[in-house]
Amino acid sequence: MAPAFPVQLLPAAQSGLTPPVRHFILRTDCGGDCLAGRGQKMHFILSTFGSAGDVFPNVALALELRRRGHQLTLATNPYFAELIESYGLAFEPLGTVKNYHACISDPNLWNPGKSFAHMFGFLKPVLKRQFDIHAERSGENVVGISSCMGFGALMAQDAHQIPVITMHLQPAVIWSDIQPPGLPGMFGPKWLQRIQFRIGERFVIDPVVCPFLNAWRVELGLPPVKNIVRWWNSKYGILCLFPDWYCTPQTDWPQPVLQADFPLWNHQSDAALADELQTFLDAGDPPIVFTPGTANAHGREFFAAAVQTCQTLKRRGILLTKYVDQIPPSLPSSIAHFNYVPLDRLLPRSAAFVHHGGVGSTSQGLLAGIPQVLMPLAHDQFDNAQRIEKLNAGASLPATRFNARRLTDLLKPLLSSDEVATVCQGYASRLAARDGIALAADAIERRVGVETKT
Repeated sequence: MAPAFPVQLLPAAQSGLTPPVRHFILRTDCGGDCLAGRGQKMHFILSTFGSAGDVFPNVALALELRRRGHQLTLATNPYFAELIESYGLAFEPLGTVKNYHACISDPNLWNPGKSFAHMFGFLKPVLKRQFDIHAERSGENVVGISSCMGFGALMAQDAHQIPVITMHLQPAVIWSDIQPPGLPGMFGPKWLQRIQFRIGERFVIDPVVCPFLNAWRVELGLPPVKNIVRWWNSKYGILCLFPDWYCTPQTDWPQPVLQADFPLWNHQSDAALADELQTFLDAGDPPIVFTPGTANAHGREFFAAAVQTCQTLKRRGILLTKYVDQIPPSLPSSIAHFNYVPLDRLLPRSAAFVHHGGVGSTSQGLLAGIPQVLMPLAHDQFDNAQRIEKLNAGASLPATRFNARRLTDLLKPLLSSDEVATVCQGYASRLAARDGIALAADAIERRVGVETKT
């Protein structure tokens, strides 16, 4: 999940210190200091925090880079260890499964005014381990690839000159004065949003992070940092895993920008659908699919509204969540519950998609070519909701107003609109190649000076 901030002020700008040229850096045509000669293989350390929507793209990228002959280490919460190791990837734990469950069980995770401090409280104990994972390999041809909350990786970059690429799955975390992302708590013309952003940056975000980071930096003999949501973008490069038609790169974004496309990878996409699911899909019209997100353990009201909406519209439905206690105790035969289904296998056989608005789910809805209704709660979800509306691919309904009546009113015209159907199919055609991960690997190899061979 992308981090959520009080007032949802999520900027980006120059970050860290430029990695000094190391003994194996060669000047080539990669647009700057490159870390390898043509054909030389690298050791990439991919690290992330969050839900399946954050981990899946890292697994996909690790698999692609490994296919190209590079060495890979993937670091995240051990809640995902079994999944990662099932693909034969080297795994380093960050935190504990107990802490993962404690983080997602607290409703503050979904409160826009409290979620950033909540998340950072769980990150602090593991950031030094993230630092060590990089520092222990400082004598190798190592490049870190980390999410925007990868403060431990960025500290290793500053302390040990280990280059880090910040990987952004969503545009919401890259602030632009020219075209601000759509974030809750911000309103009015762009000049007013700039003021709101800088107030939040100075008085809300930095006070949460800077005391911890700067005390640590004193221990490492490093100068203090501020403007954390600018510093979190590595000056070595930021990798954007979304297409330019979803969000046009702005001239005031930190540079260099490595542009790719949506990763569009799901665990078990190559496996056969469960017999129970296949039987349900074959038994009637395409269903409406509902999920509040893989890490949302507080979706009881969401699913109650989903069931009522399906019955009002006389539509079939599928409810997706691992947290069974969220599901109404008695479902009609026209509505089914499943713990997990790869969205790229399910959504193309569905009529519409109602979800929380994470960028992974949003992109899977676009790939499937079906209308979406987003219920943003926190993090990057409000920005994704605005983009889906601008693309005319669906609508949004904030959690504070989410109920069956309003959801029915939104879904009914979307399901019957030929214009929306045509638009959605157009986006599906754009994404049909599903080459986001390959493009990302190409961009990374160009940045580090490795010859790209796909």
